[in-house]
Amino acid sequence: MTEPTSDRGFETRAVHAGQAFDPTTGAVIPPVHFSTTYAQDGIGGLREGYEYGRSGNPTRTALETQLAALEGGAHALSFASGLAAEDALLRAALKPGDEVLLGSDVYGGTYRLIARVLGGWGIGIRVVDMSDLDAVRAALEERPARIVWVETPSNPLLRITDIAGLAKLGHDAGALVVVDNTFASPALQQPLALGADVVVHSTTKYLGGHSDVVGGALVLGDDALYGEVKFLQFAVGAVSGPLDAWLTTRGIKTLALRMQRHSENAQEIAEFLSGHGAIARVYYPGLASHPGHELAARQMSRFGGIVSVALADAAAARRFAESTRLFQLAESLGGVESLMNYPDEMTHASVRGTELAVPPEVVRLSVGIESAPDLLADLDQALSAL
Repeated sequence: MTEPTSDRGFETRAVHAGQAFDPTTGAVIPPVHFSTTYAQDGIGGLREGYEYGRSGNPTRTALETQLAALEGGAHALSFASGLAAEDALLRAALKPGDEVLLGSDVYGGTYRLIARVLGGWGIGIRVVDMSDLDAVRAALEERPARIVWVETPSNPLLRITDIAGLAKLGHDAGALVVVDNTFASPALQQPLALGADVVVHSTTKYLGGHSDVVGGALVLGDDALYGEVKFLQFAVGAVSGPLDAWLTTRGIKTLALRMQRHSENAQEIAEFLSGHGAIARVYYPGLASHPGHELAARQMSRFGGIVSVALADAAAARRFAESTRLFQLAESLGGVESLMNYPDEMTHASVRGTELAVPPEVVRLSVGIESAPDLLADLDQALSAL
């Protein structure tokens, strides 16, 4: 059997947590369990607690063990998508009349879920710049919130929030503090260790890492909240399938190496773009000019693989987004390949016209693990054509 991994380094946990070899055959890689049902030793005599695929699956359990080990949480739950994970958490933690205090720069789908889906069931939403702790304090003093929800680095403007400071403010106000850690991944940032209550992931992104599987996850420490969310995972059924769970587990094993390369490439690209005449502004916490640079350096081990830029106007941004050859124009992020995204009409179209709207001159780059000179050449030729 694989040795316990709780006292091991991150890379070791990523490879070994939940990954004990198969005791029947000795297979080093655990098998993928596709069965939807499990034979019982008499009525109610479950083997290892498994009875039906929606309530539990050994491959999903292995992924959840792996996720908890990476984030330093007591529990993890794997879902069919990031939004499915968010939905289960919100419904477990909220009741009609409660409010969510949401960061002003978050994934558009999160805002849509709270405002347009849960809003009809009596859930309120307020928006604040989470990187401004004074503004957060004022908002909580004005009116309590059940949940304080932040992305750091944020999507797509890469604002950095002091997680420890936010956690203290939230807890003093009786709120649950939730950090979407998708952009950083646990390889670069550990929100639970900084005081957060729950970590959210779109595992579709860096955890899976290969743009071939959709999934989501929650990692948390509170036993009672875990029980409530797990019940919804079972009762509503938005679980990750066994092959999806296995693909995510396989991706996680190389997470640390990939995040190192993503970050190195992104740093080179950010520095190149910051000196280019066609670029009005570069958003990347690895730059000393970024307002959150020093904070990011303290609470992250590297600065991540996302770079956003502002061009002269929306027309220039659109031309740039459509002119690259190696960077592919596509939704999503976090895969090994480099992607180009125009948030205003793509990932953040659902928040156009709201206080979360992304400026139309902004383009977001998900920097992959290709050779940096090739990526720089591609960006240079696209900018030269403007």
